[in-house]
Formats: sequence, C-alpha cells, structure tokens
Amino acid sequence: MSLKELIDKCKKGERKAQEQLYRKYSNILFGICLKYSRTKTEAEDSLHDSFMIIFEKIGQYKSKGSFEGWIKRITINTILQKYRKEEYLKVVSENIEEEEEIETGYSDIGLQTLLRYIQELPNKYRMTFNLYVLDGYSHNEISELLGTSSGTSKSNLARARIILKERIENESSKSIIGILFIALGMHM
Repeated sequence: MSLKELIDKCKKGERKAQEQLYRKYSNILFGICLKYSRTKTEAEDSLHDSFMIIFEKIGQYKSKGSFEGWIKRITINTILQKYRKEEYLKVVSENIEEEEEIETGYSDIGLQTLLRYIQELPNKYRMTFNLYVLDGYSHNEISELLGTSSGTSKSNLARARIILKERIENESSKSIIGILFIALGMHM
C-alpha cells in the first residue's frame, strides 16, 4: 500500500491503517521524543501524545510537502507544548551576545553517553540545544516556539554547551585516570 493510500485510510479513521502508520514511523518519532525527554518513559508518553494528535489532525495534511516532516513538526510541537506549561522554561536573566563554540578535544565519547548527557540537561537548556543543534532551528524560531527572547535562546544554548563540555571533560578525565590505574595494576 502506498503512503498516500495509507494516509487516506487514516483520514477515514481505519484502525488497521493507523496501526500501519504507527509501525512505519514510531521509531523515527521515538528518536525525536527521546532526545527531548529526560527518561524513556517520558519519551514513550510524548510518542503516544504525538500520535494521538497526528491521527486527530491527519485530515489537515494536504499532501503538500513531506509527510514525515509534517509528523516530525507535530511531534516536536507536542513535546514543546508540554514543556511550555511547566515552570522549567521560564526566562533566565543571562544574556550572552556571542555564541561560543566549545571544543572539548575529546572525540571518543559514545553516542549513548552523549544522549544521556543531553537528556540530563535542565529542560530549558535541553530544548534549546536540541532545537538549535540537532533540528536546525534559528534562535528567532526557537524564541517563538518556547515563548522566550532570541537572547534567552542564545544564552540557553551557550549554557547547555558549557554543561555538556564539562560533563564530557569530566568523563574523559575519569577514563584517563581509570586507564592509569589499570596500567599501574591498582584498583579504583
């Protein structure tokens, strides 16, 4: 069955078509949910909420542009809507004019470890970091999505990068110390 046929059947509310659409896109959307969530359970909840909205609004999809892009935007907006309601995204008073690129000098950190570090960021930093770095939104777009200023977006991104750099450097120094202990035949 083509994607167009699948979408048309979903528009008619056919459960089997919805199940097929879910199976086709759930892994992609779950990846998005994971990077914006603190836990796997939270990501699963966001995935569920996103599909509920996708199925509710699928009649609004007019087959113009990428369907995958459309459902990704719904997923991101669903997640952001949930966080907008929380106190974690309130404006911070920091104001950083220039974006500072941070080089860690370490490239051996694993993807799972990096994802865990991103998930552990405070919500306002995690959301801004993901939107800017991983999803390519501009600071103006982020400020509109999160209901903050462009300066706050820049500040939150800079702070997220600093926190991640510190975590990566800390992990790398632990690894170096561990290697030294092993080389010297000592236990940590």
